Amino acid sequence: MLPPRRAVNGAATPSLLFGLRIAMSVVTVALAGAAAIMAVASARLARKVVTPAPRLPDTRIVSLDTAAQTISLTKNPDTALPGRYGLFTTGTSGYVKLGSILAEDDASVTRKLLTHVAPTARLDADAAFSGWYYERPEELHLAYTPELVGSAVGPCPAWLFPAGEGDVWVIQVHGRGTTRSECLRAVPVFHALGVTSLVVSYRNDGEAPRSKTGTYGLGSTEWRDVDAAVSFARRRGAKRVILMGWSMGGAIVLQVSLNSAHRDLIAGIVLDSPVIDWRVVLSYQAKQMHVPTAVTDIALEALQHEWASPVTGAGTGIPLDRLDVVARAAELRHPILILHSDDDGFVPSDASHDLVSARPDLVQLEVFEVARHTKLWNYDQERWSTAIRGWLSAHMLSVESGSSTESNPAE
Repeated sequence: MLPPRRAVNGAATPSLLFGLRIAMSVVTVALAGAAAIMAVASARLARKVVTPAPRLPDTRIVSLDTAAQTISLTKNPDTALPGRYGLFTTGTSGYVKLGSILAEDDASVTRKLLTHVAPTARLDADAAFSGWYYERPEELHLAYTPELVGSAVGPCPAWLFPAGEGDVWVIQVHGRGTTRSECLRAVPVFHALGVTSLVVSYRNDGEAPRSKTGTYGLGSTEWRDVDAAVSFARRRGAKRVILMGWSMGGAIVLQVSLNSAHRDLIAGIVLDSPVIDWRVVLSYQAKQMHVPTAVTDIALEALQHEWASPVTGAGTGIPLDRLDVVARAAELRHPILILHSDDDGFVPSDASHDLVSARPDLVQLEVFEVARHTKLWNYDQERWSTAIRGWLSAHMLSVESGSSTESNPAE
């Protein structure tokens, strides 16, 4: 056997060089693989952000007692909230209303049913807890008409609830992954003050027409449909318009206030659990899903560029800088009321606090706790309504002939 070859005067032998090349190739392949995995994960995250998705179950029905008209659900931070809520179900009923908590333990919560469920009813176990409460406009027992608001993508369905003299309107804009029914809770408090409500839909929400891409613009495109609703209100006699947005609806109405040709008609803005800076929201949600920060950063970057749209599905770049209203706070000109829970759990309230700090002359923040995302009305209806009434009065946006108290529609 020949002895192993050694380096002469410190020079590497051919076998050592070959080994180094193999090692470098392995490292290169590994890095390329890691980069590819990150790229795929980032693309999936970016696509998920802009793609409308069906409502997913977030709880399970443990038991249903039709004799006592009670229902038990698996316990989570939402199902354990005090107040009145809704539950999306499958089976005999598609939606039922829930009342107060009657009993709870570490695993489940038992609530009163406010929708009668017949003894013969069958409800599947998977369900989705909701802050909607009201599912249809008829449940408010207020006069209304179905309307169509013409927009660039086509006619967008809306509900119109006339009130007062018809010169002060509020346009209600729902959030991501939901429909205009989300806004029905707010109609009675405005109606009691003589403010006409227009509850609108917008592109790709499942009710309004689909855009070419069928994806969300996170407010960068949807605002045009809501701006068309402002024009609709003006043609119908509105002299002052209040914009109210829920969650992503908040991002939408803020863009209307910044970009609309009807800015002179806008008298104020009310925001419930709003998105004010998408980077804050998406970074928070990615952390909740244990997505690595590097993947989130790549996804956010990809969303902003048109060249990435074949991967993200957005169709065009989404201008996150333009959607950052804290950064654009100096451009604001309308008074704003924000209602936000500090333990929102989905859209953190950080940007809401930042906007107050940036524009204390225009922005008022009503801070809730425990109430979670877009469930402030459900958790404390009186405080929520009082905050809106007081803000409207302070800015002379309520109609004097309206009642000072909110009606409570019968079940």
